[in-house]
Amino acid sequence: MSTTRPNRSTSNQNVPSPNQLIFLGTGTSVGVPTIGCGCDVCTSSDPKNQRTRCSIALGMPEGTLLVDTTPDLRMQLLREKIGLVHAVLYTHEHADHLFGLDDLRIMPFHLGHPVPLYCEDRVEKRIRHSFDYAFTNHTLTHPGAVPQLRFHRIDEQPCKILGSQVTPIRLLHGPRFQVLGFRFGNIAYCTDTNEIPAKSLRLLRNLDVLILDALRPRPHPTHFSLDEAVTMAKQIQARQTYFTHIGHELDHTKTNAQLPKQMELAFDGLKLSFH
Repeated sequence: MSTTRPNRSTSNQNVPSPNQLIFLGTGTSVGVPTIGCGCDVCTSSDPKNQRTRCSIALGMPEGTLLVDTTPDLRMQLLREKIGLVHAVLYTHEHADHLFGLDDLRIMPFHLGHPVPLYCEDRVEKRIRHSFDYAFTNHTLTHPGAVPQLRFHRIDEQPCKILGSQVTPIRLLHGPRFQVLGFRFGNIAYCTDTNEIPAKSLRLLRNLDVLILDALRPRPHPTHFSLDEAVTMAKQIQARQTYFTHIGHELDHTKTNAQLPKQMELAFDGLKLSFH
């Protein structure tokens, strides 16, 4: 089987509008519907109860920034008609946030260079281990055989990505695991967390929009429950809060009817503006 180079003149390279954030996925690690489940949410006809794995895409001044590469990445990009990703920023290295990385193989054909990946050291180590075939010295049989990637190390210091400042925000994901959230202007994205340190809370002041983990009604060892997320959102006092990384115990319409004003569940395909 051979791989041909995509025709640049006919390839669909749509990208998010400048200063637009798109929820590619809002679901938990197993997605919704959940395999083998016949609950009311998993069998719902409401498309807002169909949640792919958690990710966002942003229109930056110099291109499309993807936050995480979920196992649903190909379907997410096709659904939103995003034909070009200029860089990827990682929250952490768990499988539901990482294992769609191979779908980036097509991007260097359009970019003309490897895909820039912005991540912490342990995320790079996981990528190099899990996708070791992309980092061998073997001669490639054909273009696009493996992902072409270029790592850029980030830490807790603000950095510039695709022409815009990004502020990393340290979050705790259970008792033994740390992840990063990110602030993009007036929007902050804080998924996969059940504790936000005081230093990080200071970085979440004066937000127009907070995007926050809210897994399910009951407490969980590594994620905010819905009540815990509401309490945290009240403390942060963003003008609007959207909850993400949502499991199958939260029906979209019923849950939103019970939430405080200026708080609601996000859904796949939701689009927001930021500045």
